[in-house]
Amino acid sequence: MRAFAELFRALDQTTSTKRRVTLLAQYFEQVSDEDKVWTIALFSGKRPRRTVTTRFLREWAAESAGISDWLFDETYHIVGDLAETIAKIIPQPSASIQTTQITDLQQGIAYLLELKDKSEAEKKTAIQGLWGRMDSDERFLINKLITGGFRIGVSQRTIVKALSLHLDQEESVIAHKLMGDWDPATTRYEALLLTDDPRSQLSKPYPFYLAHSLDQDLEALGLPEAWQAEYKWDGIRGQIVCRQGEVHVWSRGEELVTKQYPEFQNLAGKVGDVVLDGELVVWGDDGVRPFHDMQKRIGRKRVSAKMMSSLPVVMIAYDIMEYEGADVRSRPQSERRRLLEEVVAHMDSDQLLLSELISFATWSDLASHREKARDRSAEGLMLKSVAGPYKTGRKKGDWYKWKVDPMTVDAVMLYAQRGHGRRANLYTDFTFAVLDEAGTDKKYVPFAKAYSGLTDDEFSELSRFVRKHTVEKFGPVCSVVPELVFEIAFEGIAPSSRHKCGIAVRFPRILRWRRDKPVSEINTLTDLKAHIKK
Repeated sequence: MRAFAELFRALDQTTSTKRRVTLLAQYFEQVSDEDKVWTIALFSGKRPRRTVTTRFLREWAAESAGISDWLFDETYHIVGDLAETIAKIIPQPSASIQTTQITDLQQGIAYLLELKDKSEAEKKTAIQGLWGRMDSDERFLINKLITGGFRIGVSQRTIVKALSLHLDQEESVIAHKLMGDWDPATTRYEALLLTDDPRSQLSKPYPFYLAHSLDQDLEALGLPEAWQAEYKWDGIRGQIVCRQGEVHVWSRGEELVTKQYPEFQNLAGKVGDVVLDGELVVWGDDGVRPFHDMQKRIGRKRVSAKMMSSLPVVMIAYDIMEYEGADVRSRPQSERRRLLEEVVAHMDSDQLLLSELISFATWSDLASHREKARDRSAEGLMLKSVAGPYKTGRKKGDWYKWKVDPMTVDAVMLYAQRGHGRRANLYTDFTFAVLDEAGTDKKYVPFAKAYSGLTDDEFSELSRFVRKHTVEKFGPVCSVVPELVFEIAFEGIAPSSRHKCGIAVRFPRILRWRRDKPVSEINTLTDLKAHIKK
């Protein structure tokens, strides 16, 4: 436990990826195999199931510190991190108190998992007992294990690099081994990284290749004929793994979603062992339907025949990673495209569509296609080097995404919320509204929350405004005088019965602060709804 606490603190204190890789590799040299597995899991998003709610933690911490609930909440809102707040406000144990016997990471997690079926009183006694026998650093870590808050800039790629250094294995091999539906509570380190289990390989996907946003002139890419272009669809990135007559579906988040999309089972046995990369979308008579429809299929534990009929999901396949059981990622894009066309034609399924290649002779031709992409319900275009391999992770050079310009409206800020971590003393999360002119009384209608797009200086200036112009407080949220106007950008919009304004926008963000515009000139709800594709 102490070794992991020291690792966590060191990782949190550096922004250097190279330094983080070195720290992780050194840590892997020191700890047990069980702690290695849990460390990999924690930083890869495979966290233990939470056994204690945040509400209980806040109540028990306030009681242990001898302060009122409201004072704890105010302290938490200032500190910005629940684990750190609890670690700081509870007094350090006296020298006469026996320290906890939890010595390593695996023991700490096992202790917490055993609380799953305990009563509230038993959980309270156990957690407060741990807090009372731990110093501040240990208490901070155990709280992090409970809440699962491990956002300190350690990516899956960082873990892969550290393990590659530790084990002297290729990064691509490590990345592939870490993919899949493995459980850190039951998986042995040797089985995960040191041996190859043929059965576990049956459903295992490949690491995804992620495109960079196009940040240069098209001419800088060279000749147009060296590139292929496709539409960039707004769906769920996924892989379909077909091996030995079985079909498995994976999301980009490394989640096995086979049961959520049972329509793909008709691909079983239609072709030899293949792995396809593509976009899962809801398909209609006019082609790809809005992402709003796809959201209705995401996370469903049971999918009825009626839902599959009204919201049919297909894969638009745009690459192939395995063909007849062989890894083909190192082959050129042009050759993989030929294999993909062969496989899709052979499968002959309504659930598997081939991504359309866009014909263009000049970069100007391609720019024209991009301008019309939204008419096809696409986010923009994808550019791929015809000579490039299928890489792992976000690596620049062969794949670029070229999105269409976002839709925008001018809106007024209505609410502000304090941030977390280093921005705990600033207001960084804002709610924006447009004007609803319906009826006799005009009113502001909230439609989006956004927290990105401003500089640190602008966040500081906004925070000063919020403090001076607060109307009401709701915990960490304040309502403010509606007079600041911002241009809000978003990628998509669709009708929504779950929102009072009647619409839902996708990926809202602050484009700029409109200091030049009075609140009387903001957009209306009618303007906003006009962006909905008919």
